[in-house]
Amino acid sequence: MSFINSIINWINFKRITQIDLMKKYPHEVQKETFINLIQKAKDTEWGKKYHFKSIHKYEHFQSRIPVQDYESLRPYIFRLKEGEQNLLWPTEIKWFAKSSGTTSDKSKFIPVSKESLEECHFKGGKDLIALYTFIHPETKIFKGKGLALGGSHQINNYSNSSYYGDLSAIIIQNLPFWAEFIRTPNLSIALMSEWEEKLEKLTLATINENVTNIAGVPSWMLVLLKYILEKTNKTNILDIWPNLELFTHGGVSFIPYREQYEKLIPSDTMNYIETYTASEGFFGIQDEPHKDDLLLMLDYGIFYEFVAIEHINEENPKVYTLENVEINKNYAMLISTNSGLWRYTIGDTVKFTSKNPHKIKITGRTKHYINTFGEELMINNADEAVRIACEKSGAMVNEYTAAPVFMGDKCKGCHEWLFEFEKKPDNIEHFTDILDNALKMLNSDYEAKRYKNLTLELPKIVILKNGTFYNWLKEKNKLGGQNKIPRLSNSREYVEQLLAVKF
Repeated sequence: MSFINSIINWINFKRITQIDLMKKYPHEVQKETFINLIQKAKDTEWGKKYHFKSIHKYEHFQSRIPVQDYESLRPYIFRLKEGEQNLLWPTEIKWFAKSSGTTSDKSKFIPVSKESLEECHFKGGKDLIALYTFIHPETKIFKGKGLALGGSHQINNYSNSSYYGDLSAIIIQNLPFWAEFIRTPNLSIALMSEWEEKLEKLTLATINENVTNIAGVPSWMLVLLKYILEKTNKTNILDIWPNLELFTHGGVSFIPYREQYEKLIPSDTMNYIETYTASEGFFGIQDEPHKDDLLLMLDYGIFYEFVAIEHINEENPKVYTLENVEINKNYAMLISTNSGLWRYTIGDTVKFTSKNPHKIKITGRTKHYINTFGEELMINNADEAVRIACEKSGAMVNEYTAAPVFMGDKCKGCHEWLFEFEKKPDNIEHFTDILDNALKMLNSDYEAKRYKNLTLELPKIVILKNGTFYNWLKEKNKLGGQNKIPRLSNSREYVEQLLAVKF
């Protein structure tokens, strides 16, 4: 095995060198990406509409093309699904990543080109392995198999030549044949759409395999691991997969789930790596094990722009490139990609922790935060406050969400938090105080609104029966895959639905 690792390390060495150059010359890499995108798309319908042939510098691009969202691109995507080509991107588009966002009933269909698969999504996966083996040269992950918990795919109802599914399923479906020898379970199980049947079959197919690495959304992987332990009557996952050493996770923050994973996988040598992936692209990798920010990958065929979060709803917001972003400021991210998304608002908010190299943290969603009273509470604040409250109270959280309670004639506003606990706090009032104080420490706007209860009163905590979030997602046909619990909302829609869930 050391011989195999040596070969892999030798192959990865060249890529590690390239990554180092990308970190050293980020603006040059992004300029080259920008030019390549414009040149390749100049003869598409979109390229002709915006005269890409005469775009020679970024300022032309910025002045000609408005900021886009899914609704503005929907007519083009509909035509692509019908079989038309050369609309947004010159090469054939036949795959569409179905993304419903956070429990939304309206699905988005994100075009996925061959270039996006090979130069972005697959390249990101290979870079993850390159960076991991570079940091852990004695790794034994190649002695066993990887388990990636993905979604499903199916032929869509518009054209027999186009297909859609969760991004993870599209990636699994398009992996080279040899990948089947290093992954589990087989495709017939991995791409099943019925979640509860998939859980059972996946468990039976993998419990006797030598699984050394797993990948998926933390919330759904946790469901799988607990299901496996229940079915096998084992104490922890290492009783089943003793050589498990790596969990690659993304999609939602790992902070609320870390303690449960450490309980289920009690190993000092277990490694956790976060990635920033979405239907639209592969954006970042946690390249330093003991730091929680992500290296922004700049050579995957994606050109990045940023809008300060407070200006995202303006008609013509000021847009920044990598050269002029600021540290610790919340930005909405715009992307132009090798699948034909142009100045597209992905819906995520990030902040830069470093500009040398460019590293980011995901702070939330442009539509999922609470700012009803001017408190500007972002998801990263909420996750960290929940972690602190659990740590100091001895509690363990399964899921949570929060929304405002609006001011009335006889009451002030507050935030209502709905929790499912794996382990309840001994004293809920103590838990509430810790959560409140942590939010004050993390967010000065929240602290100002809480001052002497003038605007916001103490948070209201509601403990839900275990299984409420699961049953809510089941009612919405959102089990498994990339579906996520909305952590924060300015509306009470999700909270009222959850409070109404019946068992």
